[in-house]
Amino acid sequence: MINPKYNNNSSQQGLVLIEAMIAILIFSMGVLAIVGLQAAMVKNASDSKFRAEASNIAQQRIGVMWADPTNLSNYIETNTPIPNLLPNGERTVELQNVTISQYLVTVTWQLPGESMHNFSTTTVITGG
Repeated sequence: MINPKYNNNSSQQGLVLIEAMIAILIFSMGVLAIVGLQAAMVKNASDSKFRAEASNIAQQRIGVMWADPTNLSNYIETNTPIPNLLPNGERTVELQNVTISQYLVTVTWQLPGESMHNFSTTTVITGG
């Protein structure tokens, strides 16, 4: 027989609702974490693409210089704009060491709202 003074259901009222709200909160935090992770992944992929493009630009300039070693002085440049290749991009080629014909190629770029990025490579070109 059930004692009418003791009702087991009344002590549990609202517990399912609280459990459901906590589960929704945990699920929402997980979804927000995944969205944040995806945003960071997209930004890192974009940065990687620009670094690879900067490396390619520098290597192309070095390749042109290697192909024409008699006119190396014509390829020396300072802050030449290359915005069609990189956002706010510039390329600089400078002679670092005259005795060994060492050149430094630097490519810089800047995305809106970010700091300046750069890629530099050094090469020695002989035969000119």
